[in-house]
Amino acid sequence: MKFNIGNVAFDGKKTVVIAEAGVNHLGDMKKAEKLVEAAKRGGADIIKFQTYKADKLTTRNAPRFWSWEGERNQNGSQYDSYSILDKFGRVQYEELIDICRDYKIEFLSTPFDCEAAEMLVDLGMRGFKVASCDITNLPFLEHLARFSLPILLSTGASSIQEIRIAVDSIEARSNAPVGIMQCTLCYPTEPEDANLRAILDIAKNFPNNILGFSDHTLGTTIASASILYGVKYIEKHFTYDKSLPDSADHWLSLDEQGMKKLVDELRLLEKALSGNGVKEKLDCEDKTHKYARRSIVASKPLQCGDMFSPENICCKRPGTGVPPALMDRFLGHQASRDIKEDELLSLDDIL
Repeated sequence: MKFNIGNVAFDGKKTVVIAEAGVNHLGDMKKAEKLVEAAKRGGADIIKFQTYKADKLTTRNAPRFWSWEGERNQNGSQYDSYSILDKFGRVQYEELIDICRDYKIEFLSTPFDCEAAEMLVDLGMRGFKVASCDITNLPFLEHLARFSLPILLSTGASSIQEIRIAVDSIEARSNAPVGIMQCTLCYPTEPEDANLRAILDIAKNFPNNILGFSDHTLGTTIASASILYGVKYIEKHFTYDKSLPDSADHWLSLDEQGMKKLVDELRLLEKALSGNGVKEKLDCEDKTHKYARRSIVASKPLQCGDMFSPENICCKRPGTGVPPALMDRFLGHQASRDIKEDELLSLDDIL
């Protein structure tokens, strides 16, 4: 099935890179534009934000699931954190979409409620990203499905059965493609918890869905390595300045240079994966195949009629003569001519 979000094709020809800016704009449009500009320069194909209002997302006393020394209220709740960052409304998102269009980078945002989804689609957003926390929010998933837009479904802290229920709920109501993203919902994720091999489990259970990786590890290595397991798109948290306040996402995000590093690694690995998958001699190996292998040669001078033996023939480079596998054809037989030391033998040299 064709899978495009706007002008970005998820066709496997190159790994799609999503810069997850979240709410790292901190409610400031100038910062939002800096995020867009830096993501574009860093080589991202899509920049993704988050659209929510704190009072629709969480109760006022829901415990935080993260620890960050930069919180304004160290003993506060999720609501205390999210309410600082939820200031963008329709006017701001309309402007943000225009900025993305100007920089020629695809806009995407994760809606966290039905009203946010409707607003984003009305403004022209051309796909959805669903956060891991909403994989069991079936009424919300069913609402998104009705828009018949591609959906990228993150799967942190979930089981195959929960993923199946979510995907079935969407696909029962929409013919649009659903991408499934391996994710570990820890901030940051330790390398031993990245569980890249879970991608193979997802692939086995969902052979018709395009696979992705939403990565919360630090750095680029693990995200890059994920394409060796078949993912076609990668999402990484992104900021233009790791030292910005108010959001715990900044310090664990890639900046522009980190994004460039990730993209460069992906392009390099894509080249390494571009072969046909068949183990055979390649054109680039012609010379080594010819000159680095061995042939049967005379290890000392021979006269016509001398008996070939391990003492007077051996195997040396180049590989342009009789291969070592035919050594038994010579041993115990006589030479049909005089042969110089180090001369390559041919089958015609056997009397």
